[in-house]
Amino acid sequence: MADFVEKTVNKSALRELTTPFASVTAFDNLIEIVIDDNPFECTGYTGRDGIEVAPVIRNREHYTGKVDFINEATGKRLGVVSFQAPSIAALNASATAIMANAALATAMGGVAERNLAGDSYYCQLKCHDPSGDDYYVTFTRKTVRISSYQDDAIRTAIEAWADLVPALM
Repeated sequence: MADFVEKTVNKSALRELTTPFASVTAFDNLIEIVIDDNPFECTGYTGRDGIEVAPVIRNREHYTGKVDFINEATGKRLGVVSFQAPSIAALNASATAIMANAALATAMGGVAERNLAGDSYYCQLKCHDPSGDDYYVTFTRKTVRISSYQDDAIRTAIEAWADLVPALM
């Protein structure tokens, strides 16, 4: 039988944030800064299909929202609706629709209240290193992960940048 032979070493590193992002807007603002300012000095390239690809792109993202249903008399939570949306606009629109759904509130037996503290965010950025390697920087509400990088200089550069960003402490 043939053995598998390691060809590359892809690494992963995680930073847990001291304080979670306070809002989806603050989260998205940071993502946009990374894309627009390119602090990791990534380079654009031409894809296989001949289309130009930006140095940093949103590779995957999703947002999870929570709506609690509360008994107005007791203040007790009776139920929760948790939903996943593909974008921030869809997150907000879905929450609004759920909270306005009278039949759902009746079925739950309570009033709908948005649980913003229960929301979670996920956005994975694909970065193209000048060496030609692609790696990923994934932001969640509580963490930042660098994955699929080979050169430790990538982690060092991202860590140095993150050390200067108050939201990532």
